[in-house]
Amino acid sequence: MTESLTAQLKQAARDHGADLAGIAPMERFEGVDRQRHPQSIFPEARSVIVLGKRITRGCLRGVEEGTQFGLYRTYGVNWVSHRFLASTTVAVSEFLEDRRWEAVPLPNVPPEAPPMGIPVRVGSPAPNVLLDFIDAAVRAGLGEIGLAGELMTPAFGPLQRLQVILTDAPLEGNPLVAPGSVCDHCGRCADICPLKAIDARNVTERTICGSAMPVAAIDHSRCLRCRNGAVPNDMHARGLPDKLAALCMRTCLHHLGEAGRLTNPWRQPFRSRPAWAVDDGGQARIVEDRT
Repeated sequence: MTESLTAQLKQAARDHGADLAGIAPMERFEGVDRQRHPQSIFPEARSVIVLGKRITRGCLRGVEEGTQFGLYRTYGVNWVSHRFLASTTVAVSEFLEDRRWEAVPLPNVPPEAPPMGIPVRVGSPAPNVLLDFIDAAVRAGLGEIGLAGELMTPAFGPLQRLQVILTDAPLEGNPLVAPGSVCDHCGRCADICPLKAIDARNVTERTICGSAMPVAAIDHSRCLRCRNGAVPNDMHARGLPDKLAALCMRTCLHHLGEAGRLTNPWRQPFRSRPAWAVDDGGQARIVEDRT
């Protein structure tokens, strides 16, 4: 029954618009702090479902050309998460409820957001308990964490949005993605950043489910000043800035395509002209990407 239900759920997710569907059995969250643990929200949860919707590459085209930034905010930030993927999450939750399993949908509120409310039980975590969705996606076998701290999936690299469902349904977990399968730690994201926000010389290993992934130190206060495509977190002011359309991640995307590291390649390279950059002083220039 478990395998059949898992296959049916993933098919339902695809039918309702998901591009990615990963499952992490609760055992994979052993050792996670209670303030970030799924069972602090739903103690009977047995599985964490992570759903992903791609950000189409064309959403970054206007930023890459330096001519149109609004389409990324509309389609790549707002609509993908709050319309398309939200509808998918509700539909998959209904799929589980129709089969008498409980489903707790979670929006991607950043874990940096401050707690709110009052604990209802003695010893319970302070609300709000907020999952780290990138961490959950790795545990659900969707991808790895790249050098720049973003989720990297084999199909789409850094270009996806995530939502989560907690359920008491017995489901089969996805195999984990081996570190280095997508990100080759080339350092181009750090090299090309005009604000020097990514320090590839200062790397720490982030270990999830026994897999160690090198992640560079990032000065997010510099990312907040970035004029090269980074935008503030749209869910909470305390959340980390969204840099998926910034020069660093656009360069990463181009490199992944050129190096053949994606399972969903395009017919044409992402970057066909030298990239532009605006430095911390507001000076614009053309930068030569060595990709």
